[in-house]
Amino acid sequence: MAYLTKLAGALGWCPTPSSNRSTIESESSSLLASLLTMAWFVEARDPYTGGHLWRVSRYAHLVAKRAGMSGAQVARISLGGFLHDLGKIGVPDAVLRKNDRLTEEEYEIIKTHPSMGARMLAGHPLADLVQDAVRLHHERPDGKGYPMGLAGARIPEMALVVGVCDAFDAMTSHRPYRAGMPLEKALGIIETEAGNQFDSRFAKMLIELGREKELDHVMGHSDEGIPLQHCPNCGPTLVLTKRSQAGQSLYCRNCAGQFQLISRDGGLFAKPTGRMGRPSDLEPELDTELVQRNGQRGRCSFAQR
Repeated sequence: MAYLTKLAGALGWCPTPSSNRSTIESESSSLLASLLTMAWFVEARDPYTGGHLWRVSRYAHLVAKRAGMSGAQVARISLGGFLHDLGKIGVPDAVLRKNDRLTEEEYEIIKTHPSMGARMLAGHPLADLVQDAVRLHHERPDGKGYPMGLAGARIPEMALVVGVCDAFDAMTSHRPYRAGMPLEKALGIIETEAGNQFDSRFAKMLIELGREKELDHVMGHSDEGIPLQHCPNCGPTLVLTKRSQAGQSLYCRNCAGQFQLISRDGGLFAKPTGRMGRPSDLEPELDTELVQRNGQRGRCSFAQR
């Protein structure tokens, strides 16, 4: 019961004598789920970033653990990685889903998402857990980041870890106007920008993990053990979940192409059917299992305080 008391205190609750474990567990789970679900639906709007939140969360977990942080810190940073793009819910589809490079004006719109995310978090009982990741993950050690232009030690560790992991995933993920970079090329850019765009310490750790092949099981995946599938028109944009089964239909949410999942080599393979999905087929379905697992990691940050 000790960690539940800490949880209640961290959330600003004053449990009455009638408060019990199940009540606190239920309320903490609901609060976490509300944040995680919002973040997941932001990602679901952009067909080219399937799995981005999960990947950044896992990269951040690995870097924080390599840095020797406590279990609570690792859990919080992992949760921050999942929630960092929360503010993109305020970015118009025409910009967020654009299949070409952004103009300067459109880039300025994208740059509003950290501040938008901070405003969305304001007043939420769990804001303190992740606000550094949400608001500050685009700040840079050299002071050239946004939205505040912070530099050096003024940037919290959570933001520095999530920032380098976010950039690494952006470089290695497919976009409509370019293919994802090979691992070594992305690591080379991070190495070059260490101390400028990225924190030197955490950049070094991510590079070490990459060259030790500790990132291979995350790159190009949308969940643990589930690689992204390829659409012939759009690249690796087809997202499977742990509930996906052979025989099910899968749709590319960018070009609307239909695929059927078949078993092959011990896994699932998306085979094109030549048909197109209807608008109702393209609606995102919440990956409740993924949200629940990340919620459990968030509760761990309280349990280990």
